[in-house]
Formats: sequence, C-alpha cells, structure tokens
Amino acid sequence: MDDNLIIDLYWKRCESAIAETSAKYGRYCRKIAYHILDDEQDAEESVNDTYLDAWNAMPPHRPAMLSTFLGKLTRRISIDRWRRRTAEKRGGGEIPLALEELADCVPSGQDVEQAVEARELTAAVNAFLSRLPAHERDVFVCRYFFLLPLSEICDKFRYSPSKTKSMLARTRKKLLVHFEKEGLI
Repeated sequence: MDDNLIIDLYWKRCESAIAETSAKYGRYCRKIAYHILDDEQDAEESVNDTYLDAWNAMPPHRPAMLSTFLGKLTRRISIDRWRRRTAEKRGGGEIPLALEELADCVPSGQDVEQAVEARELTAAVNAFLSRLPAHERDVFVCRYFFLLPLSEICDKFRYSPSKTKSMLARTRKKLLVHFEKEGLI
C-alpha cells in the first residue's frame, strides 16, 4: 500500500492503518530496534510502541516520509528502552560500542549521550554529513544512526571489514576536524 494511503488511514483513525504499517514497515522497524536492544522481545515491544506513537502523532502531524518517521520513532523508543534496561546493568546491543567509537569526537566535559542529543552538535553533524560523499555518509549513518554491526555494514555495501573500519575511522577523524573548526571542541 502507498505511504500516503497509510497516512490517510491514520488521519481517518482507521485501525487498519497499524496493520498496513506493520505489513510494510514491520521488518524495517524490528531491525532498527533489534540492533539497539539486542533482544527480540524488547525489539518487538519497541515496534508496538512505535505503532502507538504513530497513531497518537497522526493527526496532527503528517509525515513527509513515513519510513523516516517510523524509523526515528523506533530508534527513540528503543534507545529509551535500552537506557531503562541498562540503568542497573551495562552492556548489550550496539549502542555502547558505537558511542565508545564516537567518544573522541564529542566535546570534553560532557557525557557522550548528552553531547549527541545537543541541538548544536546535531546541526554540526548534519552539516558534516551533507559534505561527505554518498558512500561514506551511508556507511557512517548505518553505523552511528541505525547502529548496525560492522559485519552487516560489510555485507550491505560489499566492503571488507578492514575497508569498513578504515572508512569509519577516517570519517570520525574528519568529524573531529569539523567539530574543531566549528568550535565545539
């Protein structure tokens, strides 16, 4: 079903909107949630919460791209669930590793999670990403937004692990230089 038709179902408050969303984007949302949570049950609960948040957001919000809208909802919900789950215990999922890799690029004196959420930092990252070649940007976004494991990124882009690691390391160095120029570090 076309995205605009699915959105129209939400606006009409038709319950089939959720079934259509699940049929078209369920696998996509579960994949995002699983990479963050590393647990099938938690991922499924996050996806269900995504559908609820989508239901509550439409109307009044009418997303321009349904896939991006659902991906952002799933990511936010999954990260919140991960934070709650790891408040007492640490580990699991791709978040700790990805945040550790970015730790050298964020301003000192701030917690990595706080720095990533800062509006100023977000604007700087978006400006940086817009200047990258598409293949570098795609690999970077897969790793640090979708939190995909390196092995999956290698499979997706048909790069060797060493090429992928090198590309990510070079991109992080470029990001660090960009932050220094912007006065964020």
